[in-house]
Amino acid sequence: MASPYAIRIIGDPVLRQRASDVTEIDGRLAALCQDMYVTMYEAQGAGLAAPQVGVQKRFMVYDLGAGDGPQVLINPVITESDGECEFYEGCLSVPGLRFDIVRPSTVNITGLNLDEHEVEFEADDFLGRLMQHELDHLNGILLIDHLDEDQRRSAKKALRKIAMEAPSGVAGLGAELASPAKPKFGLFRS
Repeated sequence: MASPYAIRIIGDPVLRQRASDVTEIDGRLAALCQDMYVTMYEAQGAGLAAPQVGVQKRFMVYDLGAGDGPQVLINPVITESDGECEFYEGCLSVPGLRFDIVRPSTVNITGLNLDEHEVEFEADDFLGRLMQHELDHLNGILLIDHLDEDQRRSAKKALRKIAMEAPSGVAGLGAELASPAKPKFGLFRS
């Protein structure tokens, strides 16, 4: 089955906007999640946030490949974090680039599932990293926003090369490359 959505790439303004809360959990949202699973699997990703397919709502789909199957998390919030770890991280919306990113090593997450039940769990290792990465997307934050100035310069250079080699360029990438780093946001509910 062909992917029903194209993954939005850095430079697309939708990736820089904070997504709004999901207020209605219904069959349309469930169907959208099913389509997002297909898109995520086709891209060989472990997680996909709604803004990455152009939907400005606060939810994500993910699958750790550990036999639990695909999952959905709606209106997720990090309620607590602890520690610090560095991990070599990539992003479907910043294709071809990976960076060492420092994040909290453990986070506590709350949100809703498609049955409108509250879920709460502690996430560390890969799941913790995945939750933080996808939550960044819901807040309009991209991987490159976590880079120091030297890394950011290197990333911009690589992105310019990607844009020049793309058959029709990457729409909006010029504005993205010209913009200063976005401020980092806290991980806790305000």
